[in-house]
Amino acid sequence: MHATGGSSAYFRRIDTNRFMPSEHVSGAWNVAEQHVAPALGLMAHVIEADHHGRRTDRLQIGRLSYDILGTIPMEAVSIDVAVIRPGRTIELVEARLNHGGRPAVILRAWLAKGYDSHALAATNLHPIDPVDAMPSCDPTLLWPGGFIRSVEVRRKEERPGRASAWVRSSCQLVEGESVSPTARLMMLADIANGISPLTSPATTAFPNLDLTAHLFREPVGEWLGLDVSVSFGRSGGGLTHSIIHDSAGPLGSLSQWLTVRTAAL
Repeated sequence: MHATGGSSAYFRRIDTNRFMPSEHVSGAWNVAEQHVAPALGLMAHVIEADHHGRRTDRLQIGRLSYDILGTIPMEAVSIDVAVIRPGRTIELVEARLNHGGRPAVILRAWLAKGYDSHALAATNLHPIDPVDAMPSCDPTLLWPGGFIRSVEVRRKEERPGRASAWVRSSCQLVEGESVSPTARLMMLADIANGISPLTSPATTAFPNLDLTAHLFREPVGEWLGLDVSVSFGRSGGGLTHSIIHDSAGPLGSLSQWLTVRTAAL
């Protein structure tokens, strides 16, 4: 089954654990493949839905660590969830996004009980300029695909590989389903690697093989803020590191390990 058209959502649920992508999921390295960003948000949503189905209390997500095993065609995928480390106050949960009977992305998420720490709340992470203070940016001038067309971007670039930006999308994650602010954040987070490339993607490939997000509080609002720094090494490795923001300020960090190669390779 192939991607559906005419939807204002990234995915449509087919049954209990299978999902069909829409045209808004395509790109950006190859428009015949899924942009992994919506899939990462979908996996976070499925983990939360599984959690709510198993427990009457609520644990909060503190870390989401994704390993991207390969590309995903614009076709239906399934997601399976397993509790790796059960517990009353802490859980480690794994989700596997599968296509064609093989895993394409593996997510491990730590969830923990929340406690009242209002009196201790503080951060030494620096804020970025607010949304209205950043100029609009057209990411389709650099990247193709339906996912890139679906997002609104504002960006302040200091130099290639160093920028701050705000990103939002008017698309639902899953058609007709309410999702948490954390899942909505994660459906956008992977865009960090393309916000301010060190070099043109027309001449150099630098896809990320993983993505790890650490959150010290839940996000609020519709905008994801990113304070992005990109580094390339001398032997084909790279790192995109971002501090994550929302309208209330910094809320965590994001790291993506890159495999870097020129178009000739």
